[in-house]
Amino acid sequence: MTSLADQIDSRQALYKLAGAIPWATFEEAFAACYSELGRPAKPVRLMVGLLLLKQLENLSDETLVERWMQNPYYQFFCGMREFQWEPPCDPSDLVSFRKRIGEEGATLILALTAQMHGEKAEEADIVVDTTVQEKNITFPTDSKLYRKIIGRCWKLADAQGVRLRRRYRKEVKQSIMALRFRRSRGKQKAARKGLRKLKTLAGRLVRELERKLPEDEKQRQSENFALYTLTHLVFGKQLGNR
Repeated sequence: MTSLADQIDSRQALYKLAGAIPWATFEEAFAACYSELGRPAKPVRLMVGLLLLKQLENLSDETLVERWMQNPYYQFFCGMREFQWEPPCDPSDLVSFRKRIGEEGATLILALTAQMHGEKAEEADIVVDTTVQEKNITFPTDSKLYRKIIGRCWKLADAQGVRLRRRYRKEVKQSIMALRFRRSRGKQKAARKGLRKLKTLAGRLVRELERKLPEDEKQRQSENFALYTLTHLVFGKQLGNR
């Protein structure tokens, strides 16, 4: 089978850049961040490559993963030897990787890539545009909002000593697991079912707290409950149209 390197143009910028980056340095530096236990982790070359592409192309995590499946140069840059039809990872895995390597790891990536520019990188003053600087936030998708509502309901119930009829921990965990594979072929239906389940559980917990909380606490939480209800209605309507 013809390798991916033989199918693309070696004059292209990403092809040349892939050969110039010291990938082995990253693999050695981040080896301590990994464990032999649990599910096999994504290759360091892949994850570092994705982070670099994200910065080079100024893309969101979700858009980057989608374009990676369509762009052979992206895949070659990340170390693939054959064209891949499946996503490289879930967008949330990029957030986890950034947290795993920490600030020191991010600094290492920046330092090594800056060295590749030679004297051009040795400026006395550096101007940083914080409007495009990466922030430690993620896009507020409907699934994340439902999970946040459920988590806050649990905390509020514990703080007020309210005994919930059920906490639905198992169902929430199963729904979240289903959503992790929402981009995989043949698993979109299970992911949509998991999202609907989260919506249902969030609504149940909110309504139960509204019934069981003391009147004074219910008044203090009125704005939150109104926001939860609005989120439930807006995203619930979108979910019903899918």
